[in-house]
Amino acid sequence: MFYVFNVVFPVFALILIGYICGRTGKLGESASIELNRFVVWLALPAQLFNFASSSSWQTLWQPGFITAFFLSCLLVFLSVLVVSWVRNRDVVAASFSGLSASYSNTGYMGIPLCVLALGQDGLAPAIIATFIVFVMFAVATVLIEVGIQSHKKSHEIVWSVLKSLCTNPLLITPVAGLVWSSTDLILYDPLAQVISFLAAAATPCALVSIGLFLMQQEKSAPQQAWSIGFAKLIVQPLVAWLIAGPILDLPALWVNAVVILAALPTGTGPFMLAQYYNADGKVISRVVLLTTVGSLLTLSLFLWWSKGV
Repeated sequence: MFYVFNVVFPVFALILIGYICGRTGKLGESASIELNRFVVWLALPAQLFNFASSSSWQTLWQPGFITAFFLSCLLVFLSVLVVSWVRNRDVVAASFSGLSASYSNTGYMGIPLCVLALGQDGLAPAIIATFIVFVMFAVATVLIEVGIQSHKKSHEIVWSVLKSLCTNPLLITPVAGLVWSSTDLILYDPLAQVISFLAAAATPCALVSIGLFLMQQEKSAPQQAWSIGFAKLIVQPLVAWLIAGPILDLPALWVNAVVILAALPTGTGPFMLAQYYNADGKVISRVVLLTTVGSLLTLSLFLWWSKGV
């Protein structure tokens, strides 16, 4: 149990600190937005570049892990999307529900949790999962564009999504790091130090920003949020384990990593996407709240189980 406490406590303590600072007014209403921007545009890209620049393409090319995590995301996404569409006949709402049930918070919570639970070897699967999560985000965005009967043509929708992905710093920087690692060039030491300073700020700032986001959400949750939360915290990690373990027979490190990453709570990406399209984000915000709080229990149980087997 000490192992579980040592892994879980630092992550959720920082989230709680962010929540308390927001609740007591120590950090203002705009703090969550500004801190999130700092993480997305500076700190987390620096952390991803640091890791990738000292790695190789072979480190991140793990077909078994990629298959297990991607299929767990895709199957849950499609299942929730179909059930939601059958109930409401609304492609847009169904797409948001499917994304909320499959969008793991890999960047903000996955990286620190995997490192704490699995050591530095846990960083590679967390970064791979971050790429896959963005692919799911892109798929959902295309469906939403189609669902709102956008004036854009199909090729314009696809181009718009691809352009968004290609300008995303969380995708650009690890690729840039891998390209850099394939050269014999040495990064100018003062510049490397600046990147290291920014990278060191990524985890605490990301987790505090989650706490600030949760503080701003209402606590009552509609029934739909509970079912989506169940799919995220219970169904997806079970699917991931079945594929990675019994079916693909991956090494223990990668099985544990895929389950941890699949069992992560829903990130804030779907909520921000709903705001962009002026959609109702109430259910999504409740899912983020429920899964973040609920993952304290589910992740603890998995870590305890994995340590005992």
